[in-house]
Amino acid sequence: MTTERRERILARTKELGALTYGDFTLSSGEKSTYYFDGRLLSLDPEGASLLGPEFLQVAIDCGAEAIGGLTLGADPIVAGVVLTSQLQGSPVTGFLVRKEAKGHGVGRLIEGPLKPGSKVLIVDDACSTAGSLFQAIAAAEAEGCKVVHVAAIIDRHQGGDEELARRGYPFTAFLEGTADGVVRAV
Repeated sequence: MTTERRERILARTKELGALTYGDFTLSSGEKSTYYFDGRLLSLDPEGASLLGPEFLQVAIDCGAEAIGGLTLGADPIVAGVVLTSQLQGSPVTGFLVRKEAKGHGVGRLIEGPLKPGSKVLIVDDACSTAGSLFQAIAAAEAEGCKVVHVAAIIDRHQGGDEELARRGYPFTAFLEGTADGVVRAV
């Protein structure tokens, strides 16, 4: 089912216009001939229903007890997986990492019922240089959690996947893009 679902994720991405071509500057500062707007996919009912089981399977396969990532790209993914996990009888807790700790209240950097010592899956909509992923990894590890896997909807192959591997973090992506703008399901 994974290959078929990933092909449908790619098709839905195109149907929603979540993949556009032109001259773009990414959050990493890198240039690209295409832009992937993961929120168009993860906030779409069908897109969420495709992504939830796919990310959940990664969580189950790596033994993750919780799933989380940096706000804003990870937010709809985490919510979709948490709901899917409950509906499928394999509950996985969700958490979100703020870009900076709150300046009021208890000043949390991580929101959600994350328990220290948990095995976690870190997620995002895209991986370019993996800067957002590393920010979420650092926050989870600072809470005493063990990052057992990292996953994204798309790997742009701009060095992030290689840096994750170099630092010992297993990585999965459902789509991959090339420098010439070809995006395919993996």
